[in-house]
Amino acid sequence: MNSRDPQNSTGEERASAGGVRLRTLWLRLLSEQFKQHRTRLLFGFVALISVDFLQLFIPLIVKQAIDSLTAGTGTMVHLLHISAMIVGIAGTVVVLRYVWRRLLIGFSRYLERSLRNQIFSHILAMDQYFFSRRTTGDIMAHGSNDLAAVQMACGMGMVAAVDAIVLSLAAVGFMIHIHPTLTLYALLPLPLLAVATRILSARLHHRFNHVQEQFSLLTEFARSAVVSVKLIKAYTFEQHQIDRFDRMGETYIHANIRVAMINGLLFPVSSLIGNCGLLIILVFGGRLVIDGAITLGDFAAFTTYLQMLIWPMMAVGWVANLTQRGITALRRIDDLITAEPILVDAPANPLLLPGTGKFRAENLTFSYPGSTIKQLDHVSFAVDSGIIGITGATGSGKTTLCKLLLRLYPVDDGSLFFGDLDVNRLSVDQIRSQISYVSQEPVLFSDTVSANIGFGADDVSLETIKAAAEDADIHQEILDFNNGYDTVIGERGITLSGGQRQRIALARALVAERPILVIDDGLSAVDTSTENRIIEALRKRFENKTVFIVSNRIKLLSMTDRILILETGRLMADAPHETLLRTNSFYQSIHRKQMQEAGTNA
Repeated sequence: MNSRDPQNSTGEERASAGGVRLRTLWLRLLSEQFKQHRTRLLFGFVALISVDFLQLFIPLIVKQAIDSLTAGTGTMVHLLHISAMIVGIAGTVVVLRYVWRRLLIGFSRYLERSLRNQIFSHILAMDQYFFSRRTTGDIMAHGSNDLAAVQMACGMGMVAAVDAIVLSLAAVGFMIHIHPTLTLYALLPLPLLAVATRILSARLHHRFNHVQEQFSLLTEFARSAVVSVKLIKAYTFEQHQIDRFDRMGETYIHANIRVAMINGLLFPVSSLIGNCGLLIILVFGGRLVIDGAITLGDFAAFTTYLQMLIWPMMAVGWVANLTQRGITALRRIDDLITAEPILVDAPANPLLLPGTGKFRAENLTFSYPGSTIKQLDHVSFAVDSGIIGITGATGSGKTTLCKLLLRLYPVDDGSLFFGDLDVNRLSVDQIRSQISYVSQEPVLFSDTVSANIGFGADDVSLETIKAAAEDADIHQEILDFNNGYDTVIGERGITLSGGQRQRIALARALVAERPILVIDDGLSAVDTSTENRIIEALRKRFENKTVFIVSNRIKLLSMTDRILILETGRLMADAPHETLLRTNSFYQSIHRKQMQEAGTNA
């Protein structure tokens, strides 16, 4: 089979989620953006480091003022000169701080956009098996919470890390210049900070991962409830759903509180250790001033530098928090965008003639990934053109056959042919570009009627849209809407009836003007007279082309050229309506039942 082993893929993803090295994540997801924006980063960090050094010069200026006042040599002119220097430095700091924020935080937003585009494009490239294993809520969490965590880590987290390193090293250098021994005393508590940060950060990683998982569940539940709101109201299930949502919210809050507990320890511990150093300075530094080993200005400058060190000490905990969140989120994003489809694509085949409507199945056998149950079992048929009906009992394989025709799942080599070529030798896009599809539950967007109908074609004219709507027998009803073709129909077509949604979806398929049309029970909500008009329009529009119609309605099937009857995955009959009425017991039974129902209703 031209596919990947889903069991192996799942194992690879589990390994990826648990043990992908940071260097691998960097090369796979981040390095290209850092290279692309290296000039922005260079100037941003130059501005950031300049701000740090300008701030470090202020205590030296204050030291001069204090020492001159203590020695009695200070004058008003001298003090005004010092004040002007401080104001000038402060003004320069304001400008440079704006510059680095614009450049560095702006970079994190570009990085976020790049990752979001990667996620979105990868999702659109994935197959049905991928979506059967992941909820919409989980995918949305990757594009919201996870992206926000990565953006913070590569924005403020990166800035705070560089700022803390530069500021702390420079401040320690100035402190050593004032008094090396006093500096040693002041830095004694720092190893405690490193140990505490390492212990707490390890716990933070696991707890934040749990938060993201709970957010995925909460998002998926909310999405599902909104989509199913009519069903929930019909069964008066509102309070039950509210209670479930509340319980899930409590679990999410509890997970966040456990993360907050770690954060609540990181910051106070950092601050406590920093203030312990200040206490040491007050004791030993005060004695050095009394003994005359350092001046009062030195003591004031040293104390200011130590206070500057408290921020880097606190930043260690904050940066560790952001880094752990970012790495966890990055691993989750990596797990998503490295997932591979089981449907292996092939390059476009120039031998395929455009406009062909030919399909051929030869002993087509198929089971869904991870299942041993055969949904299709040695099915064989050939179609050149015409309207082909597909019918059978529930679970007989009708929809599965449509999915394989659309190349949503992989098939064995030599079992399905399109235009006399094995589908595994054709690109997926090459085949799908020849097929229009209408499902029983059509997907409509919260947009105008014309935008929904014209979705499947580029630069389609309103005249073409109206012609397709006429063939789908929905044109007059659209004109009766408040704004005609400019009427916004609401998300998922909530303002329309089932039959209107199906016919708008059919019109969209007709606008695409592709040689093959697959209608998977997509006329189930349409009445018989409308059905007749649609079939007549399809015969004219699809002359010498192919239409597959899945249905169990005899009236509709009787208007097709031939009918495929499936039973538990096997093709039991392939014949016109009249022949099946004489020879097939299943077809005879549903015909008899529907004729009786029609007579009773009449």
